[in-house]
Amino acid sequence: MRRKWHPWTPEVLPAHQVQWPRCVERRTAHVATGWTPQGVPVAECERVNERGITVALLGPLEVRRDGVSVRLAGGRVRTLLALLAVSASDTVPVQRLASALWGEDLPVNVRRSVQTLVTRLRRALGSHMVSTMPGGYRLDVEPDRIDVLRFRRLLAEAGRARDAAEERRLVVEALALWRGPPFESIDSDWLRTAESAYLIESYLGAIERRIDLDLAEGRHHELIAELMRLTSHHPLRESLWERLLVALGRCGRPAEALASYERLRRSLADELGIDPSAELRRIHASLLRARTP
Repeated sequence: MRRKWHPWTPEVLPAHQVQWPRCVERRTAHVATGWTPQGVPVAECERVNERGITVALLGPLEVRRDGVSVRLAGGRVRTLLALLAVSASDTVPVQRLASALWGEDLPVNVRRSVQTLVTRLRRALGSHMVSTMPGGYRLDVEPDRIDVLRFRRLLAEAGRARDAAEERRLVVEALALWRGPPFESIDSDWLRTAESAYLIESYLGAIERRIDLDLAEGRHHELIAELMRLTSHHPLRESLWERLLVALGRCGRPAEALASYERLRRSLADELGIDPSAELRRIHASLLRARTP
C-alpha cells in the first residue's frame, strides 16, 4: 500500500531536496544583482541592520549579536528563545513556556525551572534582552529583527500593496527570508503544531501569490520548471497543479497539461479517495475545448 501523504509530515519540505530562497550575501544594503533558487532577485533582499540581536527561525536557528553569531548551549534554551521570539514584545506566560518546553512531563517547580533557563538565555544574549513581566517573560527585540515576524509583516503589507509591482516586491522579500523548514534545529512539538504548520502554509501561499503575479505578467514560460518541481514536492496540493496546467496551456503544451491532470486525478483517487477540485475540472475542460478542432 502506498504511504499516505499529509501536508504536515516532517518530510513535506526536506531541506536536502528543496532549494530554499535566500539572500546569498547580507553585508551590503542591496546585494549584487542575480537570482536565488526560487526566482527571487537577490537585489531585492534588504539588509537588516547588524547592530543588536537578530533571530532567524525560518530554517536552522541562527542568533547574531552585532553581526556576530551567538552560540546557545542546550536544546531547551534554544526552544525558549524560539518561544519568546515568535511573540517578541509580548509577554509569554510561564505556564505556556513550561508546557511547550516539557509537555506533560513538567518539572516539580515549574517557575524555578523556567527561570533557570531564562538566566542561561540572558547570559548568552545580554541581561537586558529578556524582561521579567507579571506572570511571564518578554523578549525585547524589535519584531523586524526576527525573521518569522518580518515574514508575516511583509505578507500583510503585500496584501495592502497599491499595485502588482509593489505586491510582488514585498512577497519576494518575504520569501527570501526562508533558509529551510521553520524551527529546523529546535526540538519542540508545540512549535511544530502551533507555529510550523501555519508558517509552511503561509510560505506556500506566498509562492502561489508570486506565481499568480508572474502569470498575470505573461511569464508562464519561466514558471513551468519551478511549478513542476513544486508539484513533485507537494503532489496533492491542487492549487499548485492548477497553476501548472494554466502555464502549460499558455505555452502551447496542452497535451502535457492534460497528462499532468490525469496523473493528479489518479493520485487524488488513490491517496485520498477524492476527485480533483472544481477549479481543476474547469481548467481541464478548457484544455479539452482548446484541443477540439
